[in-house]
Amino acid sequence: MSKEFKRYLVTSALPYANGPVHIGHLAGVYIPSDIYTRYQRLRGRDVIHVCGSDEHGVPITIKAKKEGITPQQVVDRYHEIIKNAFAGLGIEFDIYSRTSSDMHTVTASDFFRKLYDEDKFVEQTSEQYYDEEAKMFLADRYITGTCPKCGNERAYGDQCESCGSTLSPDELIDPHSTLSGSVPVKKATTHWYLPLNDYEQMLREWILEGHKEWKTNVYGQCKSWLDGGLQPRAVSRDLDWGIPVPVEGADGKVLYVWFDAPIGYISATKELTPDWEKYWKSEDTKLVHFIGKDNIVFHCIVFPSMLKAHGDYILPENVPSNEFLNLEGDKISTSRNWAVWAHEYLEDMPGKEDVLRYVLCANAPETKDNDFTWKDYQARNNNELVAVLGNFVNRALVLTQKYYGGVVPACGELTDYDKQTIEELSTIKSSLEHNIENYRFREALKDAMNFSRIGNKYLADSEPWKVVKTDTERVKTILYIALQITANIATAIEPFMPFSAAKILKMLAVEKFGWDSLGSMELIAAGHTIGTPSLLFEKIEDEVIQRQIDKLEATKAANAAAEVKAEPQKEECTFDDFQKIDIRVSTILAAEKVAKTKKLLKLTVDTGIDQRTIVSGIAEHFTPEELVGQQVLVLVNLQPRELKGILSQGMILMAEDATGALRLVQPSEAVKAGSMVG
Repeated sequence: MSKEFKRYLVTSALPYANGPVHIGHLAGVYIPSDIYTRYQRLRGRDVIHVCGSDEHGVPITIKAKKEGITPQQVVDRYHEIIKNAFAGLGIEFDIYSRTSSDMHTVTASDFFRKLYDEDKFVEQTSEQYYDEEAKMFLADRYITGTCPKCGNERAYGDQCESCGSTLSPDELIDPHSTLSGSVPVKKATTHWYLPLNDYEQMLREWILEGHKEWKTNVYGQCKSWLDGGLQPRAVSRDLDWGIPVPVEGADGKVLYVWFDAPIGYISATKELTPDWEKYWKSEDTKLVHFIGKDNIVFHCIVFPSMLKAHGDYILPENVPSNEFLNLEGDKISTSRNWAVWAHEYLEDMPGKEDVLRYVLCANAPETKDNDFTWKDYQARNNNELVAVLGNFVNRALVLTQKYYGGVVPACGELTDYDKQTIEELSTIKSSLEHNIENYRFREALKDAMNFSRIGNKYLADSEPWKVVKTDTERVKTILYIALQITANIATAIEPFMPFSAAKILKMLAVEKFGWDSLGSMELIAAGHTIGTPSLLFEKIEDEVIQRQIDKLEATKAANAAAEVKAEPQKEECTFDDFQKIDIRVSTILAAEKVAKTKKLLKLTVDTGIDQRTIVSGIAEHFTPEELVGQQVLVLVNLQPRELKGILSQGMILMAEDATGALRLVQPSEAVKAGSMVG
C-alpha cells in the first residue's frame, strides 16, 4: 500500500537561461508538472511548485562573448522571456526564481561549505587546457578542433554537433582556443570532487530495490550508471561566471553548474516560505522532480548523493521523465533554430494556449520519442477540441438558452438510459486519478475528454431538439443532465486546459468546483441562471497552419545555406592570365533538349559578337521555355568542344545555391549584348 503524504513538493527542471523554451521543453517537463500540481491543488492538498532560471555555466559566457554583452545581461533577457512564456501558457509556479539571486548564492555557498567542513569532498589535481594569451583555463566548450570520429573541423571539446559523439578535449585533433585562436597548453589545476562512489550502495538500495515503480527510461538509465561504477565528479571549475567557491585559496574558481543548479530548488523554496524546511526535511513530504531525459543522471544519481552527503534532506519519491519530442520529423535543435518557441507561439496563436497544452499532452513522448507536426496540431484542434469538447459544451448551453432562457431546468424522472449514462460517467474519476498519480498524463487526458464524448453521445441519442416537440418535460431532464456533465468537464479538464475550464465556469456562471465533486450530477441547482454561451474553441484554417510550416521551411533553408562550405581557393593566377578571359553579356535566343540525354540543353545565344551554339548541362534545373530571352554571362573564348555531336562554343556562368540548385549569373538590369565583364 502506497504511503500517504501530508504535503507535496513539486520541482520542474530549471530552464537554462541562454535561450527561450520550446515545445520540447514544454512536452517533456513543464506541462506534465503543471498538470500534476493543478490536480493536487484541486484535491485540496498542501502542494508547492518551484522552478527558476539556471543562470550559470559556460554556454552563457560564450553567448555573452559572441554578443559583446555581459553574462548578467544574457540571463536577465532570457529569464524574463522564459518567465513570461510560462505565465502566458498557464504554467503556474508558486515561485519562479533564479540562480543569480542573493538567496541562491548564500544557499549554494552554505551547502558547499558544510560538505567541505565535513570532509565530504576530495581534492584532485589534473592537467587541463590553458589559454596563455587569454590567461585562463578553458572549459570544454571553449576548445574546438577536428572530431576524431567524423572529421568535422568545428567539433567542441565535449561534443561533435555533426555526428553527435560525446568527446573530451584530449580526443580533439588540432585543438584551438575559441577565445584567442591559439593552441592551448596543458597546465595543472586543483579542484574539489564529490566521490559518488561513496554513495553507490545507498543509491542501489534506494533506486534499484526501493523504486522499481519508476518509469522504465529513468530506472534503466540509473541502473546502467550504477552497473558501470560511479566515479568522483568535480564540483568546482576555473571560470569567472558563477558562485565563487567559498574557501580560501579558491580564487578564480566557481561552483560547477551541475552542483549549483539543483540547489536552486532549495533556495527557491527558502525564498518562497520561512517554513521551507518542512518541504525539504520532513518524511511526510512527497518530493517529485519533473525533468527532461537528459537530466536523469543529475536528479537521480548526483543530486541525491549531494542531499545524502548533507545529511538532513529527503530524497525524491519519483523523478518522472519523458523521452524527446521531435519537430516535423527532425530533432529539435536550438543551435539550428529548429523549434517552435513558446514565446513566439503566444504571439502567432493568440487565444490558443490550451490548444498547445492539449496537443503536447495528447502527443507527449512518455514512453518513446514522438513527433510534433502542425498538421496533427490542426487535426487535433478541429477534430477533438472543436468537434467533441467544444461541440458538446456549446450544444448544452445553447439549447438551455433557447428553451429555458438560460435557467437550469428541474430534473424529472430518470430513464434507464439516463442512469446508464450517469453510471458510465461515475467510473471515469478513479481512472483519471490513477493515471495522474502515476504520471500517465496522456491516458489521464483521454479520461477527462471522455466526459464530453459521453455527453455528445447522450445528446445525440436523446435528441432533445426533436423530443421538445412532443415531450417538454423529458427535455428538461436531458438538459439538466447535460449541464451537470458540462460542470464536471470544467473540473476534469482544469489540470490540462485551465483557460478553457475557466471559460466554461464563466459561461455556467458558477465558481470552481473541488475535485471531490467530480462525478456528481447535482453541481448546478435547478433555477440557476447560466451566462452567455460562446464558442470554446475555433476551427483552425489551412492558411494559419501553412504560415507556421513556411516559417519552418525558411529556417531549414537558412540552415542549409549556413552549412554550405565554400570551395577552397584555386591556385593563384597572374593578371595577364586573367586578361585572357573574355566574358560577355549574352542573350539566349533559343533552347532545346539534346536527344537521349537528361542533363544537356542546346542553346543559341547572341554574344554581341555573333550567334553561336552552346551545349550546357543544366536541363535538370531549367526548362527550355524559361531560358529563352534571358540575359546571361558567357565565357566566349573557351576552346570549342563537341558534345553529343554538337559543337559547343562557350560556357554559361552559373552559381550553386544552398540547396544544390543552379542559378544563372546575370546582370542586375538589361545591358547591351556583347558588353564585356572584367
